[in-house]
Amino acid sequence: MKRGLELTETPIAKTEMLIRKPVAEVFEAFTDPKITSKFWFTKGSGKLEAGKQVTWTWEMYNISTQVNVTEIEENKRILINWPYGDVSTTVEWVFTPYGNDATYLSITNSGFTGDGDKVVNDALDSKGGFTWVLAGLKALLEHGVELNLVADAFPKGLRKH
Repeated sequence: MKRGLELTETPIAKTEMLIRKPVAEVFEAFTDPKITSKFWFTKGSGKLEAGKQVTWTWEMYNISTQVNVTEIEENKRILINWPYGDVSTTVEWVFTPYGNDATYLSITNSGFTGDGDKVVNDALDSKGGFTWVLAGLKALLEHGVELNLVADAFPKGLRKH
């Protein structure tokens, strides 16, 4: 008899990293699309502001999404809702000062729905994506290097494994 796994909590995607730059600089990297486009999406329609809707575009994948900015606490927290497949999920960034010139950044994506397998797969995919985003941010802010991690995760012509 095959036994399945039983979930007792709905999975979320969470990734965290120390960025060796002051909180204000790390916060601005996510609110200003001129900076964000160097490590995540390729175009943003405007800066993140509470109550505002912006469009983020990944030109290499021919994909755009509408982002609803729910809350902004300057240099502390960003909260958005955005589509993940056919549902809206919540993404929260929490910026914690670490010492005099570093930031511990936590990104959490929650609200995945569907059967257990789908929710687990969506949370894992999201965690992987946000891990690339944090690594790209770290390289950009600490070393001035644009790694193209998001673009290179799924290069054209190669099938996804």
